[in-house]
Amino acid sequence: YMLTLTVLLPFFGKLGDIFPKNKLYAAGYGIFAIGAFLSMIAPSYGLLIAFRCLEALGASIMLSNAQAVIARIFSKERRGKALGLNGCLVAIGGMSGPAIGGFLINYFGWHFVFAPCIPFALIGMFYSWKMLPNYVKKKNFRFDYPGFIYFTVSLMALLLAISEGYQWGWTSVKIITLGLITLLFGGLFYFRDHKINYPLINFSMFAIKPFTFGNLAVMTSYMAMYTNSILLPFYLQEILKLDALTAGLLILPYSVTLAFVAPVCGRLSGKYGSRYLTLAGPIVYIIALLIFTTFNKSTHMWEIVFASGVMGIGNGLFQSPSNNAIMTSVKKSELGIASGILSLSRNMGNILGVAVTITLFETFREFFIHHGEIYEKAFLNSYHITMCFGILFGLMCFIFAFIAYKPSKSA
Repeated sequence: YMLTLTVLLPFFGKLGDIFPKNKLYAAGYGIFAIGAFLSMIAPSYGLLIAFRCLEALGASIMLSNAQAVIARIFSKERRGKALGLNGCLVAIGGMSGPAIGGFLINYFGWHFVFAPCIPFALIGMFYSWKMLPNYVKKKNFRFDYPGFIYFTVSLMALLLAISEGYQWGWTSVKIITLGLITLLFGGLFYFRDHKINYPLINFSMFAIKPFTFGNLAVMTSYMAMYTNSILLPFYLQEILKLDALTAGLLILPYSVTLAFVAPVCGRLSGKYGSRYLTLAGPIVYIIALLIFTTFNKSTHMWEIVFASGVMGIGNGLFQSPSNNAIMTSVKKSELGIASGILSLSRNMGNILGVAVTITLFETFREFFIHHGEIYEKAFLNSYHITMCFGILFGLMCFIFAFIAYKPSKSA
């Protein structure tokens, strides 16, 4: 699901610059609803994977164009507030989704996890068609299909290598082959896009400092946050011996604080600029990660709640202002592809964060167990070291944000 969704983000972002937003977004909702329904009734594991890929295709259409729709509808003064509200709704989804999913699995089985998606998607499809912009940029356009194929193969190989690197072995023949495929098709895509006048991705956008370094900051911010979000549930259940419900409630403050902070910071970025908010964000979640490095067998619940809440505040400080600055830095005619690249940066951060976290944690845990430490001690030592790498990613995010939003001399 994640591989399909991520690979298609730039493609549908580009289509968002060409086709009417209302029809494209409505199509995304419709495909998502069909994929969810088919997943719910899937008779086999293979068909379930296929239907989930179809569902991911619909989700990719929506995610790649969400920020572009907001950026086009709202003025620069109101755009930050709108993006902040979008972040708030994402946080609410993050809070409610796992809880609803757990309830449905416990009482009705996994098939019904997909049921709530269908009516919401159909409602979204109706209102997207009725309310979103329906302008058409070009009647006669040319699309770079060979470039799209090169890009898709290259990115799919890269993401598959990152996702399976630990399980297959980073020096295995499979991973090396995927790396070579990534370089080969990535090179073909780069040289082709520089030769034609209708490229899939206009590389001149990367000459815009807020756009390039802003996306790098977004990617490393998600890497920093995922170092903890992946391991914290295991710490709560395996070290503190908490049940799944209690563990979920202790993680909930992250989404709660994010939901409150994101709209406020989005609005402030529209009025006063994004620089100081985007710099404050990584500092705050670095502090949260430092707190996580102190966790042990006797950590109190209030400490976990506090650290999770601080992490949510840091994310809220950073994400909405950063999204606003990135989308404001490009021309209106490139909002779709810019939104797709921004979504790609987030998902790359997710995938890289998961891969790096699992690799680091498992490597260090096996090392400590091999040297005679008991499981719990090996777990905690590995957890603390992995959090230190999360702090490193947070520092990288701070540096990228500092470069991206550094005031010009003329300003």
